Amino acid sequence: AVWVSPWQAVAGCRLAQALTQYCVGANYGWLLAEGLFLHKLLVLAAFSGERCLPAFLLLGWGAPVLFVVPWVVVRYLYENEGCWERNEKMAVWWIIRCPILMAVAVNFVVFIRIVRILVAKVRAHQVSRGDTRVRLARSTLTLIPLLGVHEVAFALAGEGPGGGTLR
Repeated sequence: AVWVSPWQAVAGCRLAQALTQYCVGANYGWLLAEGLFLHKLLVLAAFSGERCLPAFLLLGWGAPVLFVVPWVVVRYLYENEGCWERNEKMAVWWIIRCPILMAVAVNFVVFIRIVRILVAKVRAHQVSRGDTRVRLARSTLTLIPLLGVHEVAFALAGEGPGGGTLR
C-alpha cells in the first residue's frame, strides 16, 4: 500500500476541481464554436470551415485557460480551504461563471439569428403551411441542445455548489 499525505490528497483534489472547471469551460467554448460555425455556414455562401478551424480550436480548448488559471490563482490566494468544492466567496466563483454566462448569452443571440434565417428559408420555399411549421419546429428543437440554449433558463439558478455570499 502507498501512503498518501493529507497535503497530497488535498492537492490532488484541488487539481481535480481545476480540471473539472476547465472541462466545463471547454464544453461551453465548444458550444459557442458550434453556434458560430453554424451561423457562418448559413450566412456566408462561400464559407470555408477549414480556414476558421484554428480559431474554433482556440475558442474551444484555449479560452477556458483564460479564466480557469486566474480562478486557481485567486482561489489559492483568497479562498484556499478544503478541496475547493465549496464557494464561500461568490466574487471568486464569478471568475468562472462570467465567461460561461457570456458564452450562453452569445449563443442565445446566435440561436435567435439562426431561427430567423431558417424561418426565412422555409418561407421562401413556398411549402404547405403545416409542413413549414413541422420543419421549423424540428430544426429549432434540434438547435436548442446543440447550442446550449436551454442554459438560458438555468443561467442564474444555483450559483455553484455550496452556495455562498457576495463578499
